[in-house]
Amino acid sequence: MVLKTHQIMIWVMIAMLPGLAAMTYVLGLGVLWNLAILSFACVLCEALIAFARGRSLTTTLHQLQDCSALLTAWLIAICLPPFCGISILLIAAVSAIGLAKQAYGGLGHNLFNPAMVGYAVVLVSFPADLANWPELAQASPDALSGATLLTEFRYRQGLTTEEFVIAFGQAIGDQKLIVFSFLIGGLVLTYRRLLAWRVPAGLFAGLLLASLFGHDSGSSASLGSAWFHWTTGGFMAAAFFIATDPVTHPRNARQQIIFGLTVGILIYLIRGFGAYPDGIAFAILFANCLTPLLNRLNLSKTGSNRESSTAHV
Repeated sequence: MVLKTHQIMIWVMIAMLPGLAAMTYVLGLGVLWNLAILSFACVLCEALIAFARGRSLTTTLHQLQDCSALLTAWLIAICLPPFCGISILLIAAVSAIGLAKQAYGGLGHNLFNPAMVGYAVVLVSFPADLANWPELAQASPDALSGATLLTEFRYRQGLTTEEFVIAFGQAIGDQKLIVFSFLIGGLVLTYRRLLAWRVPAGLFAGLLLASLFGHDSGSSASLGSAWFHWTTGGFMAAAFFIATDPVTHPRNARQQIIFGLTVGILIYLIRGFGAYPDGIAFAILFANCLTPLLNRLNLSKTGSNRESSTAHV
């Protein structure tokens, strides 16, 4: 049975519930605060833009029923530290819905992942506020952005990776609760065939490939193993819920693998050498730029094959 757009969106949000529950358990009720404010702001922004374009109330309500604005709000919410300021949440919502989605013509026409645009805008604009995660000393790691735990890993003052894991064992354990909760939801979507499985597979493979050159057996200069990066920060949520946005990743199977490999490699490189501790948003947005090219290359190849077949006939 082919599901409608709003049914797919609802399934994705249902699959996110285990991860959101784990985040709330580890990080507190501030996660739900972000979720509630962003949900209201994204839906309101979508409605106001529809009215500004002269659409009727009936048409606007029909547009809102696809639940895409609500899902965007949920994806931004898992990126942000608990109890973000209302102004930050509103800017993220307007950037995601107004700038990244509606400015391109609405659902299905956007080039960039709306949630990652909204998150990237506030990350660049309010870096200090978005670094305000619960202290590791309180046994609470960061959620999707990975700002606390990954920053500690980067500036670990001569510790080997094994020593770091021992020193921050409780925080890493709490982080894995969040990570594997999102993995469960991602596997549900994969089983239901509601995502292109080659994209997350490419992310895992790309990060693994990059780690072969950066891990160096875990010395104090190591950039970290693939397992550490898979289970730290927002990699798992990004692999199954964000990078798999069907509008902004390639349509063809082979190109989807290339897309995923690109994101996985970039995440590792940005975490190791970039100015931001995680880099998921920037990796995905960069790969979004490649999507039209990858789609065009696939069309060119398909057209060449058809011409070759015609010539043989």
